[in-house]
Amino acid sequence: MGSKDTRRQSRECAMQLLYEMDIKKEFSSSVQSAFLANLERLKEYEEYPVANHPLDMSYFNRAISAVILNLKEIDGLLESYADNWRIDRLSKVDLAVLRLSIAEICYLTDIPDSVSINEAVELAKKFGSDESGKFVNGVLGRAVKEKNT
Repeated sequence: MGSKDTRRQSRECAMQLLYEMDIKKEFSSSVQSAFLANLERLKEYEEYPVANHPLDMSYFNRAISAVILNLKEIDGLLESYADNWRIDRLSKVDLAVLRLSIAEICYLTDIPDSVSINEAVELAKKFGSDESGKFVNGVLGRAVKEKNT
């Protein structure tokens, strides 16, 4: 598996962890540790091949930390970029994808904005509704435009 695939897998796992944290309403290192332990246990089962791919733990930890440390600011930005959508009205999948991508755009400056947007749209299409990809693309496009003005 190449580094691009490893990063993609790491991003997908980060989004899934953020989804779980939001459902549990607990953004803590204990939830992160339990998530990683469960992922490790899945390696025993052939029907979960995703667990057998390596993660880029540096990226994974930086991305999760960026979201947790800046959650209120990220959510505030999301509400301003998602016209007429409050955080509590967004689908949990879209919210997890958006939080991760906004963290990348605002705090992980080594990742190009275009890569963050493209990967977020792909995650939204894979895990969200039929409209998720377009919605995520629109919100993140506005975020990058605002950032660059």
